[in-house]
Amino acid sequence: MVALYLFWLSIIVLAYTYVGFTLLLIVWAQLFPKPYAGRSTYPSTSMIIAAYNEQDSIQKKLDNVLSLDYPQDKLEVIIASDGSDDLTNSIVSEYTGDTVKLLALPRGGKHIALNAAVEIATGEILVFSDANSLYEKDALQQLTSPFADPKVGGVAGNQRYLKSNQSVGNAGEHGYWSFDRFLKKMESASGNVISATGAIYAIRRSLYQSVLGGVTDDFYISTNVIVEGYRLVFAADAVAYEPTAKSQKNEYGRKVRIMTRGLNAVIQRRTLLNPFRYGFYSLQLFTHKILRRLLYLPLIVVFLTNILLVSHGWFYRLTMLGQLTFYGMAVAGWFLEQRGQRIPKLLAIPTYICMVYWAAAHATWNVLRGRRIERWSTVREESA
Repeated sequence: MVALYLFWLSIIVLAYTYVGFTLLLIVWAQLFPKPYAGRSTYPSTSMIIAAYNEQDSIQKKLDNVLSLDYPQDKLEVIIASDGSDDLTNSIVSEYTGDTVKLLALPRGGKHIALNAAVEIATGEILVFSDANSLYEKDALQQLTSPFADPKVGGVAGNQRYLKSNQSVGNAGEHGYWSFDRFLKKMESASGNVISATGAIYAIRRSLYQSVLGGVTDDFYISTNVIVEGYRLVFAADAVAYEPTAKSQKNEYGRKVRIMTRGLNAVIQRRTLLNPFRYGFYSLQLFTHKILRRLLYLPLIVVFLTNILLVSHGWFYRLTMLGQLTFYGMAVAGWFLEQRGQRIPKLLAIPTYICMVYWAAAHATWNVLRGRRIERWSTVREESA
């Protein structure tokens, strides 16, 4: 029966993506470990922050950066203001000097701001950060330490979310990033992490490739390290904190934007999917960045075929009941969110998962119709 085959094939895809691949990653890291030699050498470093209307966070960000345990004569901070029309430029101007530089640009998109900032950067190491992310005191030291190993070309830091609210995005992001953090440790131990996240990562300046429009810049920049034959590793002790979106609506918009740009970035970096050249990393990339994004398809197939299989025994009746319960909890969580009420964790996780896969479907549609998102707005601006 076709429905039966499709049901179990979809179950296998779902199980592999989250459970099977995780187990494979753990085993691979144990069988083929690839440690790196890191030590604090304090290389000359340029921190690049692309900012657009960040008046509410840029002062706190600069105070945080200038208080880090890193030699001031080895640190350069470049704020690339992408056409900000609030007080961002004025605030940054109060800090400009030997360490902080303001690059005031016309509105053109984050990729243009990043490329322009790199052109004037003088550091051996480029550190990329968000305007609203706050670093631990030793984060920069921990982030640059792995570069003592000449095989390391890039380092992904440890992004954590602040528990600032009780939205679906907050609860869901904490759960997701806890799992993702574990995966990054295993990926790094086995060779390379998939990519870095924008809050905190660094690469050798010689490995920077100009960012294209319409792609996720942190993915595109960090994966060029692997394209060039170097390692991209994870520094768990290099910690940065970011707030989550304050509402499901804001989180949904952010997810659609990130996944649309992310899928376009994978298309641009499709050479990395060649296992004959990039080995195990190609399987990691395919599973993490393609299969995960498309899991809404097997989820739909499982639900629809389960309806046809309900009469085939108690097992299929139980799986149908489980799915209806899960999606019912997601709908309940969504209604509570719309009414501005606190979401119990029991409902928050199903709601978040469904929101993510709905956003993934939306992002896929954007890619298929050729929609590119080249400019960005801050979550703070979207909230306003």
